[in-house]
Amino acid sequence: MQSNLSQLFALAIDIIKLPVASLEFTLNSNPDDVKTMYAHYTKRHPKYKLFQNKSLGAALVDLERYPSRDEYMKSIKKGRSSAEQQARKARARGYKVVEIDRNNFVDDLYRINTSVEIRQGRPMDESYQSKELHYPHVRNYKYFGAINATGSLMAYANLGLYGNFAAFDRLLGVRNNDGAMHLMVSEIICQMIESRKYRYIMYDTYFGASPGLKAFKDMLGFEPYRAKYSIQ
Repeated sequence: MQSNLSQLFALAIDIIKLPVASLEFTLNSNPDDVKTMYAHYTKRHPKYKLFQNKSLGAALVDLERYPSRDEYMKSIKKGRSSAEQQARKARARGYKVVEIDRNNFVDDLYRINTSVEIRQGRPMDESYQSKELHYPHVRNYKYFGAINATGSLMAYANLGLYGNFAAFDRLLGVRNNDGAMHLMVSEIICQMIESRKYRYIMYDTYFGASPGLKAFKDMLGFEPYRAKYSIQ
């Protein structure tokens, strides 16, 4: 009992310390999808019932901090194996990040989804095990891929555009230490900075993430926030 109370007290202190971000959903791009995602983000947290699902420790980059892509890339140039260094390594190996039509990469997407049975200490969800034969294009989404020098898709990201923020929906790659994931995420963030359309970019939350995934988010400039959601 005492241990549980201590944990709850420590959690409350951590929550109080978090900066607050106001994340706005807007209905003008794709009302049905935006309403669905708003309901998902704001439903009760499965463990902490007093809070919304994606409110505690939302992993965000405040895009307004960076006047240019160069300033952002400088900010992730920390340590011997920084995200900036990993991105440069991938570029040197011939990788490029482009928007993709997923239907042109059906086999590659299936290969990536099934390349590893366990990620972040958890078995891959069954939805990744079935080969999709056709992918719809959702209006308020962008789809990115990291393409290697031979033209193969090695990593991909689905990015939802919801209002004053964008959020990664799926983000997955082949494990080969080429730096492709660092390149892809940093390039997407740079493009969001240059667009000047979004205040934040989100990569799920810190709570529940494995140490390795938290480290990856830290390398790329994500920080934990307490998110407050609205819809209009």
